Amino acid sequence: MAKTKAIKKARSENAVIRYLRDTRAELRKVRWPTRQEAWGLTRIVLVVTVAMALFMGLLDYLFSLELSGLVGKEPVTYTQHVIAIVIAIVALLGSIAAFVIMNLRESQ
Repeated sequence: MAKTKAIKKARSENAVIRYLRDTRAELRKVRWPTRQEAWGLTRIVLVVTVAMALFMGLLDYLFSLELSGLVGKEPVTYTQHVIAIVIAIVALLGSIAAFVIMNLRESQ
């Protein structure tokens, strides 16, 4: 008998109110990060975002050098190729090193 009353009550409730109650119950189960954890994760996101932006910018520069040589504006010199590739490698290694250093600090 009590079971049927609970079912009828659940059906008679407004769907929005039921949704909000269920949402509140689920949010109570969430393990929220501490301020320190949130800041550490934010730093990781910022470092990776900046590193990827630099890396994509360098790739764009490399492609623009190649396309300018193909289209026939100014010929691209060997030195420009080497400089662009070295910059791309340094940026990639720097981002990897920053990521590793940040993870080592977080684990301590």
